[in-house]
Amino acid sequence: MPDYTDLITADELAKRIRFSKHYISTSLRDSVFVEGKHYIRPFGRRNVLYIWPAIEKEMFAYRDRPHAVIPMAGGKVCRG
Repeated sequence: MPDYTDLITADELAKRIRFSKHYISTSLRDSVFVEGKHYIRPFGRRNVLYIWPAIEKEMFAYRDRPHAVIPMAGGKVCRG
């Protein structure tokens, strides 16, 4: 379970990874980030809080993977 200081908003995440808040919410959240692993919806609401250590780990994991992989929802990859 992440520490409460590890939970950040989309605005804070946008500043850290230098992507727009809109791109994070529409593209990354639906394709790369997995709910429960990379972000949560506290109390079942619409608001989303991102888990920074999990996102940071995911960003650096892509560096070590071959280029021809497709991320899967469970955190595994398809080596197509």
